[in-house]
Amino acid sequence: MGNSILRNKWIVWALILLITVIWGYAWVFMKASLDFMGPFTFSAFRFGTGAVTLLLVVWLWKAGRPPRNMWKHLIIVGILQTSVVFLLVMYGMQFVDAGKSSVLLYSMPLWSSIFAVKILGEKISAGKTIGLGIGMLGLVTILGWDIFMVQDPEVIFGEILIIAAAIAWASSNVYYRINLQGMNKIQVTAYQMLFGTIGIIIASLFAEWGDPVQLTGESIFYILFTGVMASALCFSVWFLLLSTIDMVTATLSTLLVPVFGLFFGWWVLGETLTTGIIVGSMLILVGIVVAQLSRK
Repeated sequence: MGNSILRNKWIVWALILLITVIWGYAWVFMKASLDFMGPFTFSAFRFGTGAVTLLLVVWLWKAGRPPRNMWKHLIIVGILQTSVVFLLVMYGMQFVDAGKSSVLLYSMPLWSSIFAVKILGEKISAGKTIGLGIGMLGLVTILGWDIFMVQDPEVIFGEILIIAAAIAWASSNVYYRINLQGMNKIQVTAYQMLFGTIGIIIASLFAEWGDPVQLTGESIFYILFTGVMASALCFSVWFLLLSTIDMVTATLSTLLVPVFGLFFGWWVLGETLTTGIIVGSMLILVGIVVAQLSRK
C-alpha cells in the first residue's frame, strides 16, 4: 500500500470504516467463542495467533528487534494492554452482552484523560471537563440501570471487570507515552502482544488447565478472525493510516467500534438494547467526542 494511495481521502475513510467494522464484529466472535472454550484459553489462542502474524509483519517491514533497554517497558505495556485488558474483558463477557462490553471497554479515552491530568500533568480544558462528565454519566447510567432494573449480581460483576479493563488500557497508554513514545509503533504492538500473550498463557494454564477445549471449524475461524484479521491485519493497516490522519480523527473514528459492537450484538446474537444501554452508550460517545474535539 503506497503513500500515493493513502493520499486519496476516500480510500483512507473506506479503510477506517473497514477496520472499525471488523473490530466491531470481532466482539460477536469473542462472545460466541465462550461456547467452545474458556475465556483465557481463547485469548491465548487469539493473541498467540496475532503475535506471530505481527512478528511476521515486523520481519517483512524489516523493523528489527527493539533495543534491549526497552524490553522491560514492552513487557509492562504487554501485561497491561494485552494480558490484563483481555483477561478481564473475556472473563467479564461470560456475564455481559458483547455490545455492552464493547461500549464499556471503549470508555478508555475518558480514563486516559483523567490519567493525563493526574500523571502527565496535562491541563484539562473546560470542554474536556464537560466531555469527561458526560461520559462518566453514561457509565453511571448503564451501571445504575442494571443495578436497579436488572438486579443481577453477575452482570454487575462482569461490567465492573470490563470497566477495570478500560482503566488498565488507559494506564498502558500513559505508560507508553512516558517510556515508549519514540519507538516504531508496529514494533511496539508486535512485541507487547508477544509478552502479553505469554501472560495470558500463564493465566490460562493456572485457571483453565484440564477444562474442555473444542477446536472445531467454527471455533478455529473465531480464533483466526480475531487473531489475524482484528488483531494483526487491522493494526498493521491502522499504523499506516496514522501517518495520514491526525490523532484526534483517529481517536474519534474508533468510536465507531462500540457502535458496530452494539449493532452486531443485537443483529447477530439477538442481544437486547435496553433504554439504559442506549442512553448510557450515547452519553459515553458524546462525552468522548466533546473531550477529543476540545483538544483543538
